[in-house]
Amino acid sequence: MFSCVSLEQRVPQNHPLRSVRELTDAVLRTLVPEFDALHAASGRPSIAPEYIS
Repeated sequence: MFSCVSLEQRVPQNHPLRSVRELTDAVLRTLVPEFDALHAASGRPSIAPEYIS
């Protein structure tokens, strides 16, 4: 079934998962240099998991 409602609209603004997401996003941002070092220097460009939505 197709839905035109985004996930942002489905999760209430005061839901606890929003604060968990903020924390995990902050931690992932600090780990970006380490993730970048793990990606291959040659071949097809990689998309880091934290950017996939």
